[in-house]
Amino acid sequence: MSTMNISLPDSLKAFVDEQVKQRGYGTSSEYVRELIRKDQDRQHLRGLLLTGAGSAPTAPVDSDCFNALRARVRNVRG
Repeated sequence: MSTMNISLPDSLKAFVDEQVKQRGYGTSSEYVRELIRKDQDRQHLRGLLLTGAGSAPTAPVDSDCFNALRARVRNVRG
């Protein structure tokens, strides 16, 4: 694992230290890694949403569509 040193103003360091203490992280590094992972997930989701928004329209989603999805789920579980 690589090491990265980050300089923070005292107020941000105090905030990170408090988050570590209150939220059960073992170290400030664990907290920062979790923030980075969440940001990666957010960016991935944003990319998927933008791809979907840019794609050609398909059939409208109506009650028949949802009923068909529910039936598929019931068949998979059953």
